This record gives sequence, C-alpha cells and structure tokens, in this order.
Amino acid sequence: MAGTQAMLAPSGLSSMQVSAVLAFFLFAGLYCYAELLEYARRSKYSRARSGDDDDDEEVGKEGPLGKDASLGSPAGSSSPREFTFMGSGFAQCLMLKQKALLESRIYLRAAVEFGLIMLWFYVVDRTTVFTPYGTKSYSRDVLSFIFIVLTIVAFWKSLKKYNRGPDLLNRQQTEEWKGWMQVLFLLYHYFNAREIYNAIRVFIAGYVWMTGYGNFMYYYHYKDFCLGRFVQMMWRLNFLVTIVCIVLRNSYMLYYICPMHTIFTVFVYATLGLGQKYNATNAGILIKIGLCVLLIYVCWDIKAVFYAIWSPFMFLVGYSDPRKPTDDLLHEWHFRSSLDRYVWIHGMLCAYLKPWGEGFLQRIDALAFRARLAARTAVIAGALVVLAVWYQNIYVLPKVEYNKVHPYTSWVPISVWVVLRNVTPEMRTYSLGIYGWLGTITLETYISQFHTWLTTGLPDGQPKMLLSFLPSEDYPLLNFALATAVYVYVSHRLFHLTATLKTAVVPNKAGRELMRNVVLILVSGAVLWVCALLVIGITGLSGVIEVAANSSTLLEASSTRQLL
Repeated sequence: MAGTQAMLAPSGLSSMQVSAVLAFFLFAGLYCYAELLEYARRSKYSRARSGDDDDDEEVGKEGPLGKDASLGSPAGSSSPREFTFMGSGFAQCLMLKQKALLESRIYLRAAVEFGLIMLWFYVVDRTTVFTPYGTKSYSRDVLSFIFIVLTIVAFWKSLKKYNRGPDLLNRQQTEEWKGWMQVLFLLYHYFNAREIYNAIRVFIAGYVWMTGYGNFMYYYHYKDFCLGRFVQMMWRLNFLVTIVCIVLRNSYMLYYICPMHTIFTVFVYATLGLGQKYNATNAGILIKIGLCVLLIYVCWDIKAVFYAIWSPFMFLVGYSDPRKPTDDLLHEWHFRSSLDRYVWIHGMLCAYLKPWGEGFLQRIDALAFRARLAARTAVIAGALVVLAVWYQNIYVLPKVEYNKVHPYTSWVPISVWVVLRNVTPEMRTYSLGIYGWLGTITLETYISQFHTWLTTGLPDGQPKMLLSFLPSEDYPLLNFALATAVYVYVSHRLFHLTATLKTAVVPNKAGRELMRNVVLILVSGAVLWVCALLVIGITGLSGVIEVAANSSTLLEASSTRQLL
C-alpha cells in the first residue's frame, strides 16, 4: 500500500486514488442505468395492471413483476452462469446486458454507497471542510460516565436470554465481550485516556485470543478447510482496509489490527489444515499447539529471524509515522504483533478444552444446592485471587515495563473473565444485545474511527485530532454526540456493504468461479490503473484535481500547527 505513494500525479493524487475515482464513476453509471431499467419495467407492469381483465389474469400467471420477475433477483438465484470471463455478472454488466444489470442492481447499489462513504472519509480527513479539528482532552469523569450510562441502558433495554442451552462462550457472549471492550478501546482513543493503557492492551489481546478461539472452534468442529470459506474470511478482514488505504494513500500497518488478525487467522487455518488426520487425537492437537509455540518463539522472539522473514513484505507491513519518521520500517509491525504473539495459541487451547470446561460446569450445576453454592464460591474466589495477584504484580507496572511482560501474562485476565462470565447457567444464557450488536461491527468501527470520528490530517498520520461539526472547545459533548451518531451509522453501513459485496465476489466453494473472480479483479484493477495514468497525463484535467490536492496540502499544514 505504501508503495503507491511514489506514483503521484502532478496534482498530488496517486494513480491508485484516480483509479478509485474511475471505478466509482463506472459503478455509479452502471447502477443508474440499472435503476432506469427497473423503473421502466415497473412502469410497464403498472400499465399492464391498469389494462383489461384478461391482461391482468395473464400477468398474474407470470408473477408479481410479470414474465421478467426473475431478472430482479440476486445474481446466482436463477440458472447458474457459465464459469467463463464473458459469462461473469461483471462482464455482462459492462456489456450493458439488461438481465445482468437487473440481477446485479443490489450489488451495484452497494458499490456506489461504499464509494460515497470513501468520499466522505476523504472529505473529512483530506480537505479543510471540517477544520479546525478538535483537540483531545481527557476527563476520567466523562469517560466513566459515558461507559456506565451505556452499560445501564444495555442492561435495561437489551438484556436477552438465548434459548440455546448453557453453552460455554457462545456466539452472543463473545460478541457482547467484543462490544464492551470496543467501546472502552474507542473512548481511550477519543479522550486520549493514557491511564488505562494497560487495560486496553488486555482488550486487544482479548480480540486476538478470540481469533484463535473462534477459528479453531470452526475448523475443528466443521472440518471445513475449503478455500472459498478461507477467502471469505480474508475478504472480511481486508477488503475495507484495502480500499481505505487506496483512497486515503495510507499504509496497511496504520490499521495494525487488520494485519495482526490476518496473520493469526492464517496460522490457525494452517495449524488444523495441515496434517488433518492428526486432529483426531489429543496427542496430535497438543503437538500442533506446541509447534505453534515453537514457531512463534523462533520467528518473533529472535529479532533477526523476524526481520529476515518480513523484510520482503515491507510493502505490506512497513510503516513510518510522518510526524515521527523512522528508518526502521518494521519496528511498528514487530512491536504490535509481538505484544499478542502467544495469546491466539492460548485461544486455540481453550477451544480444544471447551468440552472439558462445559462438563466441569455441568457437574457443578448438577450438585445439590449447598454443594453447588460452595463449588461456585470456590471457583469465583479462586479466579478473583488469581486476578488480584496479576493486578498487584503485573497490571500496575508502568507502560514500558508492562509491555515487556504482557505477551506472557495477558492470558491470565482473559481466563479469569471467561471463568467468571460462565460460572452459572444464567450467566451463560443471558447477554446484552447493545454490546452484542456493537461487537459485530468492531472491525468497521476500528477502521472508521480514523476518518470520521477522529482525524489524521495527512497520509499515514495517526488520529491525533477530533472531527468537529461544532466548535469543540465550546460544545465538546454535543460535538461528541453528533460525531458518534454519524460514526456508528457509517460503521454499521460498511459492515453490511462489505457483506453484500462479498456475496457478489466470493463464492462459498472454491473452484473455477473463485479463480475466475480473482483474475477478473486483478485484470480490472490493472485496466483501471492504466486508465488512471492516462487521465493523469491529460493536462486538461489536472486543474480539476489540483483543487483537492491544494486543499489537502493546506490541511496537512493546519493539522501540524494544531499539534504544535
């Protein structure tokens, strides 16, 4: 991603950015034409409905939209397409085939809406429309108040019981867990709450732990190592961040959570996907987990090995903060990934031991009242003692000292939370819907915060400032409320748009269709890039683009002055 910054138009926009603009206009044009076709079809149907009774009866036989009713259904719902390049829905749309355009209308709409949100990110973060930006100001009272009020509302309005039995660490519970951690993580960024840094490190470790836990549970239980399913996961983790990097000329490592989850997801997939016959035995799984520990030790703890492995991938994981330039472009990736390099393995181990944990809790549930109360009290007391020891000896350490021990100790508070959250059947079957909903869009809220809640002000910049709709110094809380409403809505839409576009691009099963779509994406990207170079070379258009570039230059200078 970072490498695209070198190929700039005279206006200051990169060829990749111009490619994104061309792609947006292409999809917008196709979508408008598809809507016109849909309007014409509905008008024809309305006229048919207003005709004589014989016509009405005939139309009724053909379906609610007449004989072309199937054309408006999503692609793939009718007869399957041939797995050829010209038979793909995208190629058919480019040839303005009416059937393909009507079938793909929902996907074209999603692409256009996605592009409009990217335009919004650019306007917020690369122009002077919303300057001056607000400055971060920490208030322990305000941060605590916001989180407590949200939690009270969550208990009051969204506490739900899920009738799926007392399943240990069920989906609703893990989504809720991600949700409340994400709220505190975001508030930490918004208010620059440095005093809870160590807690935030534990929360990030919790996300990575769930990457190991959730992926292990899926692959171990379903034994589905289909490439299509894996590509869908990669799409979920990387599609949004890739487009954002292109549009805003940022490095992939600016959003370090994405490469972290990606690499650890790949590791889990490889752990269970390679030597699948050994997954059937306890010894086989434990040996695999032990080999993962050894692999991480060699590839991360030995710094020379780490740099040798990742140097060829500098274009992906290299990063330098423009406000604090460094020659060691791999430092950020080494630092971030090293902090949580072991906790995903603990997540896999917990997933493997889940049946034992469920059996242990069920045996406690089956005890007589007094014995059950004593057993649960002992479990809770033991967990709290472990947490207290960790807190007194680890958590209270200063930032630098804490970071040194975090990779080896983050599993302790995570394990305690899992025990306390699941100690009774009621706690395993109830969850908070609001936090669960927020937990489903954590990736989108993480990426969007940089450009529509906070702001960076320049390519690869850290989000040091606040988006201000109102003067932040005069109305800090009103501005917070308004910016948060826009931010959550945008994140929610991005979640659904990413899923919709995934349906159009990534099939469930690997095969010719998947390979065809991959080739189509690469070829289409190359064609758009060549077209962008041609557009950049046309001097008559440079003046139009110059306005955006000058605005971006002024913004960088303004943001730098604000930080100083």
